[in-house]
Amino acid sequence: MLDSISLKFSREEAGMTVKELSDASGIEVSVLRNWENGLMKPIPSAESVNLLAKALSLEPQEISKWHASHKFAPITPSKARLVAELIRGRRVQDALDVLNFANKRAAVMVEKVLRSAIANADEQEAEVDRLFVTEARVDEGGIRRGTRRWRPKDRGRAVPFTRLASHIHVSVGLE
Repeated sequence: MLDSISLKFSREEAGMTVKELSDASGIEVSVLRNWENGLMKPIPSAESVNLLAKALSLEPQEISKWHASHKFAPITPSKARLVAELIRGRRVQDALDVLNFANKRAAVMVEKVLRSAIANADEQEAEVDRLFVTEARVDEGGIRRGTRRWRPKDRGRAVPFTRLASHIHVSVGLE
């Protein structure tokens, strides 16, 4: 997927305006502005990433990032966010080391997602040694299905409580 920060930085480093990049790549100006602002509408295809990289005289991997996610992970978002904050902005190998020694249940889940993002990058022939974690976030996934339980209260009443799920998202990109 296209990385908006890398695209904007590379365009400014090349000394091009959005209009000049549009003329060189054949992509509309409004679409380029959306992509630079992080709004991925329309979703950039592999062909458009190759066109942009060619216009900026870069490799396509230099303006790309790779993403992986775990939907409905069986852990509360607040517990998983503690682990996600540990790896945000670190090099991939450092992040894996931190996750191996983190004494948290969510570390295993976040590590699996990080390894999946690394595998996605490796599949696209990116240099794994130069990767770092660009994004690590945890969203609320709602109530886990089939986990409604009852807790006894005073005077013979029962009160329901539920267990939450989370969506874990990790993105990696080149330095």
